Amino acid sequence: MYFDDAEGPVFRPPSEAHSFILRVTIGCSHNQCTYCNMYRTVQFRIRPMEEIMRQIEGAMPYRGNIRRVFLADGNALTLSTDKLLNILHILKQTFPKLQRVSSYAGPLDILRKTPADLEALYDAGLKLVYYGMESGDDATLARVNKGVTAAQSIEAGQRITASKIKLSLMVILGLGGKPASEAHAANTAKAINAIRPNMLSALTLMMYRGSELLAEFERGEFELLSPAEIMAELQQLLNDIELSSQSHCLFRSNHISNYATFAGTLPRDKNRLLDEIKEAQLELRKMTNWDPYNNVESF
Repeated sequence: MYFDDAEGPVFRPPSEAHSFILRVTIGCSHNQCTYCNMYRTVQFRIRPMEEIMRQIEGAMPYRGNIRRVFLADGNALTLSTDKLLNILHILKQTFPKLQRVSSYAGPLDILRKTPADLEALYDAGLKLVYYGMESGDDATLARVNKGVTAAQSIEAGQRITASKIKLSLMVILGLGGKPASEAHAANTAKAINAIRPNMLSALTLMMYRGSELLAEFERGEFELLSPAEIMAELQQLLNDIELSSQSHCLFRSNHISNYATFAGTLPRDKNRLLDEIKEAQLELRKMTNWDPYNNVESF
């Protein structure tokens, strides 16, 4: 639920379906990734406290039922630590049953927070961060204009996992296209091994109207992976992920973009997941009517 009439679209992770969506920014401060057009229609801005308070006041009739709050839009951690702490304090005082506050986070915004900042945010109620790393491969990150190197991407993830805040890490299958598929999978697995997230989601690349990546595809400059090739990339990624037996990483590949759904806990379910992926790949190889434009969407 959200109580706002500000400009721009509203997005949230699927797991935040029952959360109060509190938009502390409008849009995305980076907003230059070539595969994404989520916030291209709005100018990024940090919202003043009066706008944030109006949303909180709008939720007051439901104050006894609100247990989770999601801070939107694209990267709430771009706010100063002091402002975030103030917002978290207000939320805790306003909603007596509040259990968790979460947000999206961009890598550069994470890197601007010190370990002390993150510890303070956790203590104030920020319990979960969704971080779209997308790839751990330098060439892929540069091509899609993510704005960070693989080393920076890893450091951002490690900064969250070193704190008490839980990390939900997202990667995008097929983001490197066919030529870079192996490097994208191998280096993304290395990054995951270094970060050791609490949760890992593997999405499949969708191309969106108005994105530079779709224009590259239509000019013949980007070769999209077929469904079977996506399964091969996922198989390589999962095979190369090596987490210790003490790790407990929830793995999901069940986004609407995925051709097949998988769920398990790493490393415990790794072999079972690999078997399921192999079976799915065999089935997807039988597809004769796959159209790359099935992967084109518009928000």
